[in-house]
This record gives sequence, C-alpha cells and structure tokens, in this order.
Amino acid sequence: MGTTVIGLVVIAVVILYLVFIYNNLVSLRNQFKNGFAQIDVQLQRRHDLIPNLVEAAKAYLVHEKSTLTQVMEARNNAVSAQKDAAKDPGDGTKIQRLGSAENLLTKALANFYAVSENYPELKANETIQQLMEELSSTENRVAFARQAYNDSVMTYNIFREKFPNNIVAGMFAFKETAQLQLETPEARQVPKVSF
Repeated sequence: MGTTVIGLVVIAVVILYLVFIYNNLVSLRNQFKNGFAQIDVQLQRRHDLIPNLVEAAKAYLVHEKSTLTQVMEARNNAVSAQKDAAKDPGDGTKIQRLGSAENLLTKALANFYAVSENYPELKANETIQQLMEELSSTENRVAFARQAYNDSVMTYNIFREKFPNNIVAGMFAFKETAQLQLETPEARQVPKVSF
C-alpha cells in the first residue's frame, strides 16, 4: 500500500512537471508570435509611408525614375514577404525571406536618400521632410520590435531545447523558429536622413 501511494505521487509529480513544460512552451511560443505581430505593425507602417514618399518625390526626380522604381519594387517584395511570414511566424524560412526582402528595401531606400541629396528643391520640400522623418522614426520602431521579437525567439528556443523540455516539445511538435536577422552590414545602419 505504501509503495503504491509513493508510486502514484511520483506519477502525479511527473505529469504535473510535463504539464508545466507544455504550458511554458505554449506561453513562450505566443510571446514570440506577439513579438512578430509588433514587427508586422511597424513594417506595415513603413510600407505604407514609402508610396507617399515616392509620389511626393516624383516631380523632382524625373531623371531618377529607375531609383523610384527600385524602391517600389523592393517595397512590394517586402510587403509580400511580410504577409507570407505573418501567416506562420514560426516558419524560419519565411522569416529569413522577410529579412532578405527588408534588407533589399533598406538598400533601395539608402539609394533613394543618396539621390535626394543631389536635389536641393527636394530636400527643402516640407512634405518630403515630414515623410522622411516619419520613415526614420518607423525604422527605429522596427529595430526595437525586431529586438524584442529576437529576444522572445531566443528564450523560446532555449527553453525548447533544454532537457527534458526537448522531449515534450518533440511530442507536441513545438518547432524551432528563426530570428529576424539582417544580412549585410549596410542594412544594419539606420537610413541617414539629412536636410
């Protein structure tokens, strides 16, 4: 009788521990998904500002049509990658594709900023100034949201990989997810906006 009670207590403790691990995995997964949702909001804001900036600059940059086209193409690719990643923020491949698309957009914007330096009328335009300030502010928000997301992903992945958590994670298909990283040193720089 005494060993049966001890056996039942041990089984109950093990079950409770497995429930604790499962609940923590669920909590951490939801935290990184929320972190991605915050990035998603800021990227949408960034993507919404770019067409306004391009439209405002068109009159001044008639000779720089290819630059504006590159910015819009990069923006459209980034929007597509963002929507795809938002469907499943736990899919590392989609997150990496989003990172690549955002890198290309950052490069295109840097090229746009460099071209705009050659047009004093453009730099002096109040609408352009306001849009570039908004875009710069949004870039900072994206960076902070990306940092929070990456921290959540790291915490989730570490907890998921520890023993015996990895056994429970494997049983319930808690997959590893990827951090949102920048690929090039230039993309790590906040676009320079100067007037």
